[in-house]
Amino acid sequence: MSTIAIVERPVQLQGSALARWALRRLGWTLDFSGLPGRQGVMVVYPHTSNFDFPIGLLAKWAMGLQVSFWGKDSLFRIPVLGAWIKWLGGVPVNRSAPGGLVEQAAEHLRCCRQQQVFAWLVVAPEGTRKLTNGWRSGFYWVAHQADVPLGLATIDFGRRHIAVSQFVSLNGQQHSDMTEISQLLGNPQGYHPANASPVRMT
Repeated sequence: MSTIAIVERPVQLQGSALARWALRRLGWTLDFSGLPGRQGVMVVYPHTSNFDFPIGLLAKWAMGLQVSFWGKDSLFRIPVLGAWIKWLGGVPVNRSAPGGLVEQAAEHLRCCRQQQVFAWLVVAPEGTRKLTNGWRSGFYWVAHQADVPLGLATIDFGRRHIAVSQFVSLNGQQHSDMTEISQLLGNPQGYHPANASPVRMT
């Protein structure tokens, strides 16, 4: 069974015209035509700089995309900053218990699908801004166990282009899925290109 690209975009969103204007003023373009479903997991690649967050946040507002995202649990203990990150959709992650986190996230998405509640989880699969040997696998197993689409988002500082336009249905064969994901992502350039980790599981 091969990885299946999803072409339908039945979920259309109303984003912020002000955020789209701000992106254009900063020289950025955005490729987004809707979502394949009301629940899913989205990876953002590459993640090489703190600049990824404000640009990604502008894109989120421009698309009108309400998401949750994983963040280091230590960030949520910082006064004011922690409350702000939680308001933006941040979910504290204890990295010492990844298995429990995956199951909890998958169960949450399954429940949201049954109740038709909008829920998209956004993950930076590299897990750090530094160069690593590859991606952490949590996002993959959450999407697969919850049986939801996986979105592939790229922030390309070379072209100043954000793409949230590729979505796939995973087949559970990690090697073939990751090969397809790597091909679909192409070669977006991070703010620090040398810090972009290879698209493979560690």
